[in-house]
Amino acid sequence: MGARVLVVDDEPQIRTIVRAYLERDGFTVQEAATGAGALGALAPGQPGADLVLLDIGLPDLDGLEVLRRVRSVSPIPVILVTARAEEVDTLVGLSVGADDYITKPFSPREVVARVKTVLRRAIPATPTGPAAGDPEVPVLGFVGLRIDPSRREVSAHDEPVHLSALEFDVLTVLAGSPGRVFSRAQLLERVWGYDYFGDERVVDVHIRSIRKALGDDVDAPRFVGTVRGVGYKFVAAPLVGRA
Repeated sequence: MGARVLVVDDEPQIRTIVRAYLERDGFTVQEAATGAGALGALAPGQPGADLVLLDIGLPDLDGLEVLRRVRSVSPIPVILVTARAEEVDTLVGLSVGADDYITKPFSPREVVARVKTVLRRAIPATPTGPAAGDPEVPVLGFVGLRIDPSRREVSAHDEPVHLSALEFDVLTVLAGSPGRVFSRAQLLERVWGYDYFGDERVVDVHIRSIRKALGDDVDAPRFVGTVRGVGYKFVAAPLVGRA
């Protein structure tokens, strides 16, 4: 049995088409037409899912509210689907924990490709090399910040910092090469995968979330700096001889 995908959309035709393409690629598909139905399918004691394809424009609960409720209890990957292409919808959705988004109208093949990409990167791994859990992965130590790739833990000033899987991976890529400037395209390739073909602004949203979690100041950064017109770099100096 393949990975389980919960398709949440109030349009039966869309659910039917997406289901057919996903099942053709070996996925197990469950459907929900409302936000309440989606939350019920993900409730304790239910079969659940490995990924949720979630339409924003649902008839009862707004898709973003569904996402907020899911994120409060689960790190399950979520791909938002929206018919509204305005940037604010995308940015707000991603800032509450979406892993990706698709804008209607879309190609069913694109949906399958996005689902595969998001599920692949949801498998814990250190983006700069060895798999998470490998004891040889060194701890990254900086003034005021400690990153443990093996345990996937971050602490700032000896206090734990809670990051999503993607936020952790972005931070680890940057911190793994202090001072090096990464373009958005390079970060997308290193973290999201070479076959990602979504909006590059997804990087900006995750950088913003990382800064918020670390208490970093965009105008006077201690950890993640912006290189105008190019991308981002890690600006903290490594600790020598200790983490």
